[in-house]
Amino acid sequence: MAIIYHNPRCGTSRNVLQALQDAGHDVEVIEYLKQPLDRDALAALISSAGITVREAIRSKEPVYTELGLDDTSLGDEALLQAMAEHPILMNRPFVVTEKGARLCRPADTVSEIL
Repeated sequence: MAIIYHNPRCGTSRNVLQALQDAGHDVEVIEYLKQPLDRDALAALISSAGITVREAIRSKEPVYTELGLDDTSLGDEALLQAMAEHPILMNRPFVVTEKGARLCRPADTVSEIL
């Protein structure tokens, strides 16, 4: 079983979902914009993927700049809170398998946990 935190409007997310299915995985698809993760779930997912909170935040979204999240003095708590309140800020797709968790950007990163 694999879990993908998915945005169907994102080409990378669609490609990773297809790669999981092509590899024969049963996939639980969580559309995180419809089912947002809370602060603790975000922190756990990011930690298990072995990246920083700043690496997990999507800086291309207008709300990123509007909230001043480009201020490098902001700590993880402020970033996690912003991500919890504005799920569009979560970079995607995150994938979890029995082999671990990854932010699959670029898409071929998923091969590390297949």
